[in-house]
Amino acid sequence: MTMITPPRAPDWDRSGLPGWTYHSPALLKLEIHGLFRTHWQIAGHLSDVPAPGDFFTLDIADDRALIVRGEDGIVRAFHNLCRHRGSRVTAEERGHCKRAFVCPFHGWVYNTDGTLRGAARPESFGAMDRGRFGLKPLDLEIFMGFIFIRFQPGPQPAVAQMLSPVAADMADYRLADLVPASKAFTATVPVNWKSVRDVDNEGYHVAMAHPALHDLYGNDYTDQSYVNGVSRALGRFNAGGGRLWSVRHYRALSTGPDWLPEDKRRVWGYYGLFPNAVIAVTPEQVLFYQEFPNDVQSTVIRAAVYRRPGETRRERLSRYLAARIDRATSKEDIQLSIWSNESMKSCGFDGFHLSDLEKVVRGHHDLLRDLFPVMNQPAAPPETGIARLNAQLRAARAAATVA
Repeated sequence: MTMITPPRAPDWDRSGLPGWTYHSPALLKLEIHGLFRTHWQIAGHLSDVPAPGDFFTLDIADDRALIVRGEDGIVRAFHNLCRHRGSRVTAEERGHCKRAFVCPFHGWVYNTDGTLRGAARPESFGAMDRGRFGLKPLDLEIFMGFIFIRFQPGPQPAVAQMLSPVAADMADYRLADLVPASKAFTATVPVNWKSVRDVDNEGYHVAMAHPALHDLYGNDYTDQSYVNGVSRALGRFNAGGGRLWSVRHYRALSTGPDWLPEDKRRVWGYYGLFPNAVIAVTPEQVLFYQEFPNDVQSTVIRAAVYRRPGETRRERLSRYLAARIDRATSKEDIQLSIWSNESMKSCGFDGFHLSDLEKVVRGHHDLLRDLFPVMNQPAAPPETGIARLNAQLRAARAAATVA
């Protein structure tokens, strides 16, 4: 299994982001504009839109996306935004349209390739050029069957280039062949999105906080920090049987398909994609999960599970048990994120002091600080001045680089 081993300095700054960065509405606005709009996001999988006319929608912070397979078989992404008055072109989370979308506000009609077929009462618009009023397209790339979208151009390279450090490793799982095991589902948690990511970005807490995961693989868990915006974590099954019912029966059933390399049949793996997503692989399934901010203290966690075609009864039972372990783990992680997030408001909070086992947390924070240098300020600047200060710090850094 290919290892990702970034260079390590003799020692490193063990502090994390200052607490104010988790509670600042002005900073969140910068993150939405300069992070969630400009970085690749997993929308779904090609198997979510198998036939022409199939579509699904996705909301990310202030933006809305529509992903549809056109009559020509091509999968495209658009702003879910009617060009007339801004209504959602469709309010459904997923479905099938016969040849065209009809805006529910005034009845403008769009073809599945995004072109405007016609406006209701067209004579009332004068000499309107329909070619100028199609749905606005989004950047879209496909990687091993997964659909990635981006609302605006940003600093990340093409998805294939970004994931090149782990591409050979991921290829063993035949991701393009997957089919949905569930519809994408969401949950809302009362914390800043970074608190969710902080908990997920390290396995140091597995032994203490996750009895099922520790029973499954806690004796052999490794985190590998960001390279090219991609991190990786591996949990190899412990020797012997499981103490807990779900783990014991899961281990007995989970063998993996014959074509999966032997060294991956007893492993759970996690590929972290900066800034906010993970593709998780097990011997019997693949899932992704990600978090999007509603506001500074509310986050949507979105996830979807995929299985292999021709799933056997044994694989289905194994997947059911894996889901039981995952549900317990998610509940535990949410509680940890709530405790961590609320602590930052306390007068006793002195910031993070990170272990060598929390390098991925630090790596994530470093990538954020690189984009938003205002996050290096130990104390919270005035809310009204955060955007201006961040712009000044970016300009000063750029000038220093040129000099």
